[in-house]
Amino acid sequence: MNSKKEGGSAASNPLSVEDRYSQWKSHIPVLYDWLANHNLVWPTQSCRWGSLLEEQTYKTRHRLYISEQTDGTVPNTLVIATVELVKPRVAAAEHIAQVRTYFHSFLYHSYYDFVVVVFQFNEEARSPFVKKHKTILHPGEVNRIRELPTDTNIVATHTDSPNVMIWSVESQPNRTAVLGSPASTPDLVLTGHKDNAEFALAMCSTEPFVLSGGRDKYVVLWSIQDHIATLAAEVDPDDKQSTNVGGSSEKAAKSPTVGPRGIYRGHKDTVEDVQFCPSSAQEFCSVGDDSCLILWDARVGYTPAFKVEKAHDGDLHCVDWNTHDINFILTGSADNTVRMFDRRKLNSRGVGSPVYKFEGHEAPVLCVQWCPNKSSVFGSGAEDGIINIWDYDKVGKIPGSTDPTVLATSPGLFFRHAGHRDKVVDFHWNASDPWAIVSVSDDCASTGGGGTLQIWRMLDLIYRPEDEVLAELDKYKSYILGSDSDISN
Repeated sequence: MNSKKEGGSAASNPLSVEDRYSQWKSHIPVLYDWLANHNLVWPTQSCRWGSLLEEQTYKTRHRLYISEQTDGTVPNTLVIATVELVKPRVAAAEHIAQVRTYFHSFLYHSYYDFVVVVFQFNEEARSPFVKKHKTILHPGEVNRIRELPTDTNIVATHTDSPNVMIWSVESQPNRTAVLGSPASTPDLVLTGHKDNAEFALAMCSTEPFVLSGGRDKYVVLWSIQDHIATLAAEVDPDDKQSTNVGGSSEKAAKSPTVGPRGIYRGHKDTVEDVQFCPSSAQEFCSVGDDSCLILWDARVGYTPAFKVEKAHDGDLHCVDWNTHDINFILTGSADNTVRMFDRRKLNSRGVGSPVYKFEGHEAPVLCVQWCPNKSSVFGSGAEDGIINIWDYDKVGKIPGSTDPTVLATSPGLFFRHAGHRDKVVDFHWNASDPWAIVSVSDDCASTGGGGTLQIWRMLDLIYRPEDEVLAELDKYKSYILGSDSDISN
């Protein structure tokens, strides 16, 4: 439907964080067909869906990666968890019953009696649908987690160091986080940065390539093709091609290392995010604190192919490349906006204006991602605690303008997830269940510690074509309004 759905505040009438959150809770039954809230003891900076593990009649089970950033009393960890998701629209009667439930202010029933959730759920609870499977004791904080699409057993992590760590998840032993325990040993360490590389990290969907950016202003590319078969092999501590991965500790374990395939120079400040072109391992893009968006082509050299010098009015924090139409690239910035660029409109001088500018956040945008299911839909998360879901097909044209290149500033916003009460540091669409999203917030500023993980799927009445939605609501109108008629007829 075209109207914007939200559980938060309208920009014209701002609410406090707690008032906004209370309002959001009261709207849960008409916003979501699935929602799990999982309280985290430690804050996290990254969450990532892994592979689909199991599919049953009414539910699916997925792998999930999250991190735990501790205060030093116990080791930092990379956590491999499993999540059970109820399939969307398992039973049409129960789906429509959610709307009826809202109107009558009773209970919100989940599908097939999995659980009955009272309207006021416990924010401090740990969801029974999220279960820890394995813990890796990580050398340093985990700032980013990325899974290799061509081999879902392999993940890469960024920490506060120049190196990228590669982990073979199944071969890593399950560890217990106890003070004094030595860190787990990465299966591979990628070297090449001259300074810390903390956040910019990507893995290629077509080849086993890894991309990173850092404080040294470099974008670094690696191939791990020759190492995939041996990633699970035991590490030889006497291997000359090895490096310490546990910081300054002399007892830190050693891992085999891989040098860069290419180092790309063009940024003038820290590189904050990188992304591969979905159709090519040789093309990628990067954004940084210099406000630049840079497109690279490894086939033609180590300097920018295109460079947008002032893509935003502030530092750029994130970038994503559309998997359905490789011409479109999203960027998010400290200027609170999301912008969409069409690479066909970048000229040889590297000048380019965004084709759309999306304004709906009240704080810096930290993460953006295209929806894997619909080419025009994407999400953005920000320090205001909101995840906005946008559809650029809903953006109107500027009245009276006949110039198709004129920047359109109409919202395009159709859903706001206001379930977090502190900054949203990461979110991720589920490729196997495309409208299911996992999101995490770092709650240190609001609660003094910990974080919140939420797994949610908006009602399909919100994003389906309006004529379909109206027809369905009309069909079940008498039931929604309280009739005792059998909706199965």
